[in-house]
Amino acid sequence: MPKSLIAIALILLAGLVRAGAYDDILAAAENGENATVIGLLQRGMDVNTTDRAGTSLLMMASRTGNVPLMETLLANRAGINRRNQYGDTALMLAAINGRLAALLLLVDKGAELETSGWTALHYAVFGGNLEVLAALIGRKPKLDSRAPNGQTALMLAAKLGKIDLVRLLIDADADMDLADYQGDTALRLALKTGNSEIASYLRSVGAVE
Repeated sequence: MPKSLIAIALILLAGLVRAGAYDDILAAAENGENATVIGLLQRGMDVNTTDRAGTSLLMMASRTGNVPLMETLLANRAGINRRNQYGDTALMLAAINGRLAALLLLVDKGAELETSGWTALHYAVFGGNLEVLAALIGRKPKLDSRAPNGQTALMLAAKLGKIDLVRLLIDADADMDLADYQGDTALRLALKTGNSEIASYLRSVGAVE
């Protein structure tokens, strides 16, 4: 076989090997196969490998609460504040999935609490985990950060009927009288969505429509 054809064959083979390793490391991270991920990293795979949506290995580990793998990835300089094409960060994915230990690790390692658009605080409300929301509040984020629709975490909690989260946010001094871009306050959103218990509670602490 001519040397040029041999070279082409070797290049193609190397590409297939890399493609196989790419699929393998993503599947291993998703399935919690830590030894496989570590082995592939040691063979030269990028610690910031992402799937086609831009979701990184660290995001996958955070989403599933795989703290040992997260620690390994962070020790190898995984990008802690990277965002996928949906705008998610590892911290946001930990928050929405109720992964308290993962969230605390990320915060301790310097994950950003304040992001443009949706924040980890909003995601924690979507997830509905009281401990996760309390942990975030304890790190002193901006309680009244607005999502793209203008809603704060309190408005979202009121709309979704999560009274325990509403109480926690009010106790932390979230502004109950702000309105979203449609002019709806937390109280008005609670009324619109039929969450009468939340509406009564908000009125009892001085909220107005």
